Amino acid sequence: MSTQRVFVARLVGCTVFDPSGDRLGKVRDVVVIYRKDDPPRVVGLVVEIPGRRHVFLSIGRVTSIQTGQVITTGLINVRRFQQRGGEVRVMTELLGRRVYFADGSGEAVIEDVAIERNRLGEWDIGQLFLRKPKTSASPFAKGSTTFADWQDVREQQVPGEAQSAEQLVATYSELKAADLANTLLDLPDERLLEVAEELSDDRLADALEEMPEDDQVHILEALGEERAADILDQMEPDDAADVLAQLPEEQREELLELMEPEEAEDVRALLKYGPDTAGGLMTPEPIVLSADATVAEALALIRRHELHPALAAAVFVTLPPYETPTGRLLGTVHFQRMLRYPPHERLGAIIDDTADAVPATASAAEVARMLASYNLVSLPVVDQAHRLVGAVSVDDVLDYLLPEDWRSHDGDDAMPVEGGARR
Repeated sequence: MSTQRVFVARLVGCTVFDPSGDRLGKVRDVVVIYRKDDPPRVVGLVVEIPGRRHVFLSIGRVTSIQTGQVITTGLINVRRFQQRGGEVRVMTELLGRRVYFADGSGEAVIEDVAIERNRLGEWDIGQLFLRKPKTSASPFAKGSTTFADWQDVREQQVPGEAQSAEQLVATYSELKAADLANTLLDLPDERLLEVAEELSDDRLADALEEMPEDDQVHILEALGEERAADILDQMEPDDAADVLAQLPEEQREELLELMEPEEAEDVRALLKYGPDTAGGLMTPEPIVLSADATVAEALALIRRHELHPALAAAVFVTLPPYETPTGRLLGTVHFQRMLRYPPHERLGAIIDDTADAVPATASAAEVARMLASYNLVSLPVVDQAHRLVGAVSVDDVLDYLLPEDWRSHDGDDAMPVEGGARR
């Protein structure tokens, strides 16, 4: 096994391979346990495997840790990782913690941790990379950095106490929304709520959209009504409506009153429909243009980075007004079709008027059949007067059709499974 020193912040994100070179997952954290007189001992890695599930990989199953990769024996227990008493996660709980130098020379904050293999073949925490307090009043100044052995510092906190939630949020800054949601749900409940408090409204809204509804409700209720309303404002209207539909009517109305009027109006419109109908699944904010709009104008709209890919696949052409509920729906122009025409071409000349719209009262099963039958990623939703009221996309239908616990469902993974206990 490699004896080189490995810093945890660099280890996170490295690919985990089996002896044959097949990819098993990625390292997300390192798990250690505190000891009375010796540095904390490494007991394993938290590895993210396909399905965005975090599992435990015992350090005894690791045969090599090298730059950019971890080699294992190939045996991974695919049960979801659950932190045990006495265990501390380095990235989640140790980085950002304040320590004091044993010689009385001051304090510092842990910015990285090196793990090393000792003569007995065990992995321990070796050096710490520390940052001292800044000495300049400038807001851009940073304190000096230094290295120290574990024995050279002391913690004022109780061993194992977590670092500030602010520091932990910083370590999550590069995670995609789905990965952030999965990471948050792996935290103990109290810790999850602390981190949720520190996340920005839009970042937390993105993560909540990837969580089961029960967890969404739990987090929003814990944050208080005003903060919950701010987060609901940042969520997609259909996702916000799904969350509010789980709440008692009185509480739901209070949150709607606290939301921005325009956002609340969209959500109220969705709440009128059953959750298993096209109206309940749709977003009320599709791209709507007039027949006189050009291909260039349509392409400019679908380039917006905040637009969901499924909604960017097509624009809907209607009579005025052009905000839902619009005038009568004239037809759809798909993104691929726009690419075949010059930028100055009017959308009215290239409308696909053969594509069917679905009534807002259509069942989710009917919507799924239409999407599958015509190989579409979105469908226009209309009211009885054939006015466009929204669009339902394939991801909305999948969310409805999959089991409620699909985000955390273990399923069957194509990798060796070791039986028995985690260790």
